[in-house]
Amino acid sequence: MRADSLVILDFETTGLSPDQGDRAIEIGAVKLEAGEVVAEFQALMNPGFSVTSFIEGYTGISNAMLAQADSCREVMESFAEFIADNNLIAHNASFDRRFLDAEFSRFNHVYQGDFSCSLLLSRRIFQDAPSHSLGALVNYINLSGTGDFHRALYDAQMTAKLWMAMLDNIGERYGLFDLNFEQIQQVCKTPKKSVHKRLESWQ
Repeated sequence: MRADSLVILDFETTGLSPDQGDRAIEIGAVKLEAGEVVAEFQALMNPGFSVTSFIEGYTGISNAMLAQADSCREVMESFAEFIADNNLIAHNASFDRRFLDAEFSRFNHVYQGDFSCSLLLSRRIFQDAPSHSLGALVNYINLSGTGDFHRALYDAQMTAKLWMAMLDNIGERYGLFDLNFEQIQQVCKTPKKSVHKRLESWQ
């Protein structure tokens, strides 16, 4: 499948680890087809317990907001339909994947697509960036956006812009404008010093 046709997702959560009982409290996602945004998904979800004041301050998501939200299961069942069999991207994907797997496991759903990481790709494409956090990369390559980081849909929207900027960078530097998802996964696993040679080999 094409590297520019997939779903970019982001979670806001009650903490760092679903293994320690943390749950998702917001999901945001952007669906790309041939590099164009064709759909978006955003929903708060009620984890069944109160979030800490730190999480409220960090995300701007209050317990009052969550009290009005659908349950995690209801939201994730809808999200499963949204992603269908698309491949998936997140920034620092190991974090988001843990929560996606944990929430889906609660109703025995298994998604079909593969998962890759925009942070890993950015370390190989923008090797001179001072930081590879999403906010730093947005500034580094001057991406435009109006919203608040640490809200799921805005983070997903900016990750989608970053993803396309990286694919465009590869296209402009190497003439590779139609990479598939499996090739991008290979780039993410390639040592930084060998990325140039890897991309050159596909020209």
